[in-house]
Amino acid sequence: MGVKLRKGGKWTEIILMLLSAVLVLGGCADNSVLRETAQTASVHTGQGVSDERQENINTVKKPEEDAFSFIMDGASSFTFDRLGEAEQIWYKDMERLIGSMEEKGELSEQGIQSGLDETNIDKIFQCLLNDHPEFFYVDGYTYTKYTREDELLSVEFAGNYSMDMDAARQRKAMIEEAVEPIVGGISADASDYDKVKYVYETIILNTEYNLNAPDNQNIYSVFVNKSSVCQGYAKATQYLLNRLGVECTMVQGSVDTGEGHAWNLVLVDGSFYYVDTTWGDVYYKGESGNRSKAGYPEINYDYLCITTKDLLRTHILNTYVPLPECVDTKDNYYVREGALFTAYDRERMKLLFENARLENKTFVTVKCADEACFREIMNALITEYEIFDYFDKEDREVSYSHDEKWLSLTFWVTNE
Repeated sequence: MGVKLRKGGKWTEIILMLLSAVLVLGGCADNSVLRETAQTASVHTGQGVSDERQENINTVKKPEEDAFSFIMDGASSFTFDRLGEAEQIWYKDMERLIGSMEEKGELSEQGIQSGLDETNIDKIFQCLLNDHPEFFYVDGYTYTKYTREDELLSVEFAGNYSMDMDAARQRKAMIEEAVEPIVGGISADASDYDKVKYVYETIILNTEYNLNAPDNQNIYSVFVNKSSVCQGYAKATQYLLNRLGVECTMVQGSVDTGEGHAWNLVLVDGSFYYVDTTWGDVYYKGESGNRSKAGYPEINYDYLCITTKDLLRTHILNTYVPLPECVDTKDNYYVREGALFTAYDRERMKLLFENARLENKTFVTVKCADEACFREIMNALITEYEIFDYFDKEDREVSYSHDEKWLSLTFWVTNE
């Protein structure tokens, strides 16, 4: 809920706003990978597999040397690095097949000899997609297994492609055309934190959250259509950060309402943090068109570089590989921006608002270290009207939103 204050007057109006304080938690309209039910075909004969079938099983087609590949330079290897040695073998098989959009191919016999079977395919496939946001054209997989009695002889794997090679290459070109100015918009020498903040803000300011957006499970929806849901946001965040040299992977799970969700894990100057670009968009689950409203805050920074402890207030992890415990706070947004308060400090508050004006920000968010600090600042700024000490004299009306779970307050001028 947002509230408007008039200088020297009483509370005037309570208005509903989809801000950090009142975000209605919602899912992403099936953020999980869409896949067909795995199709299995077992060959069971009393005489074993025929010579013709055996030859087909043992033959692996070598890809052409000049085969086109969609695999991005600098793609994350986060989940690959955390798989077992045998799982990594099949991961590489799937990566090669999907990266070149091959129709189908066999998974390495070495994986079978190491104990893998069809029950391992889904985990490895999900890990592959979590590392490769550039695979925008695949929405699932099928497999066929060949057995002799109870012995697994071979597994044939095929990606489910939502378009043909020509269409995929055209879309790849469109994505790259949209991405190049974004990547070029920040110095390659910028800090990891500045790159993460830049990507977070850029995606939020240029993407509409829309459950009905086409292609909303992949990066095309964000970079070309400018409309997506959480998985699109998360994959686009990963894609840009990987291009900028920042390690980032996608994480899937749910929120405390039980709905599916996707966000990111990033490595900033040697420490891991969680980033949720979708929940950073204050228009998440909101009405379209509000971005044109002057002064209306567009970004919620509560989910920019946060710890595991903070994430688990609202998110539930669903992991395929072990995830690090994120405990560092030095590159949390509020810490880096000087907006985290342990007590009401007028000089620091004044500096925070002055810096916001210098950066042409239309709103200021303050975070408190504990509830006592939160109550102290609420009382001073709102009950005692000290908030007007930090705005220009002509600013007669200030709106604010507060989030008691996150102990944060956001202020912006309306003057309507």
